[in-house]
Amino acid sequence: MPVLAVSVLLAALVTVTAVSTATVDGFAPGGGATLGVTTGVAWALAVAAFLLLLLVRGRAVLILVLAGSAALGVAALAGPPNLSTDSARYAWDGIVQNHGVSPYAHVPASDALDQYRVPWLFPAPADGADGAEHCTGSRIEQTTSIPSGGTLCTALNRPHVPTIYPPVAEGFFAAVRSVVPDDAEYLPLQVAGLLLSSATTVLLVLGMRRRGLDVRWAAVWGWSPFVAAEAVTNSHVDALGVFLIVAATFAAVPVSVGARDGLSRRRALLVGVGIGLAMATKFVPVIAAPPLARRRPVGVGASAVLTFALTYVPYVAITGWSVLGYLPGYLSEEGYDSGSRFALLSGVLPGAAATVVAAALILAALIASWWFADPAQPWVAQVVSIGAVLLIASPAYPWYALVLVPFIALSRRWEWLVVPLALSVRTLVPGGVGATLVILAAAVFAGGATVVRWRRRPTRPAAATLEPASLTKETP
Repeated sequence: MPVLAVSVLLAALVTVTAVSTATVDGFAPGGGATLGVTTGVAWALAVAAFLLLLLVRGRAVLILVLAGSAALGVAALAGPPNLSTDSARYAWDGIVQNHGVSPYAHVPASDALDQYRVPWLFPAPADGADGAEHCTGSRIEQTTSIPSGGTLCTALNRPHVPTIYPPVAEGFFAAVRSVVPDDAEYLPLQVAGLLLSSATTVLLVLGMRRRGLDVRWAAVWGWSPFVAAEAVTNSHVDALGVFLIVAATFAAVPVSVGARDGLSRRRALLVGVGIGLAMATKFVPVIAAPPLARRRPVGVGASAVLTFALTYVPYVAITGWSVLGYLPGYLSEEGYDSGSRFALLSGVLPGAAATVVAAALILAALIASWWFADPAQPWVAQVVSIGAVLLIASPAYPWYALVLVPFIALSRRWEWLVVPLALSVRTLVPGGVGATLVILAAAVFAGGATVVRWRRRPTRPAAATLEPASLTKETP
């Protein structure tokens, strides 16, 4: 009976996701509110399905987790991106690279790239009744081509600034676009997102089974409406960084939960390479790295830095130091230098002071996650530090929290799901008191639950493992 009930709920979740993705345009007036309602329904169905999954035993658990993850991912392909135009930039960067042009060499609005512009990314302007040229479409913005000054319609955000994405991400964009024609629209990157999301589910299942952890919790990632929306529908490259940092985490942990054997030099090298590649995909996964260096900080750190640096070599050779892209400008635009972005601090501290305090708190969280991490179960430290950093930084974009979700699954610290939920809700109230209260509520809930767990922790030395094996191993 639990298997049937879970299957019915998963079918409902898949249906809601497919219909919402196919019919709701988050860029259209009122679309965001409608998407908020359908997302809330999807979250409720996912939570209900997971709670019932806890009653399922045997091989059915594995089948449900994997099948549900695949079905939800396919449903998320039902329509184009509905909340973000980032994948348009991904496609553009891939297209120009496949024509032999560095993505760091020119801004998209440059006339030098006019020959590579495809209509779905750069539609022709239409003549308005006033005789002027206008751009139409819910996801199309109007700007000017440079240096000519002509009207330019584009699906890309920030067309006048260089790309912000690091080399591994750029290589990924080029690889995906190399197997499709330039006029193929959003679907190729969405399919790539589906493959990455599904691969992460499989990686979690395999890693958890080998370490005696309950594979039911892999559904926290695999059945997540948040993951389906951000990794597949909106195809954020963060999904690649997540896969790499989870792989690095498993490389750092012995197969037996609770084992205290040292980390070999070879394994430390692999961990560092995984961290370096994740950082060179997007910088966000670095906040998951400190606990992985608990055993061999020098070896892991050196290999991570070297790997990260080496990924830049081909692009530096072609483009020079412009490979830094728009990162400095992005941080300024998002309010990190002025302090206005830090929702929990900007209301009580003046501009620069909020930035300084936030930086100190983030640094303290990362150092603490390294110092207090249990090398046999680093995900406990990872989930707390990643969640804390996200709450302190309070980014405007919810997909930054993708990196948190697999560590919620590994640690079973479900309370931290309020972070991606809060960041998603915050997009509906992007400014003012409402946005601050959403982040504050998430911080109080997750922080309070963490304190309660800490106070209730076992004090016996043998209790250092995640849970007794009898509770974490799958029941036949």
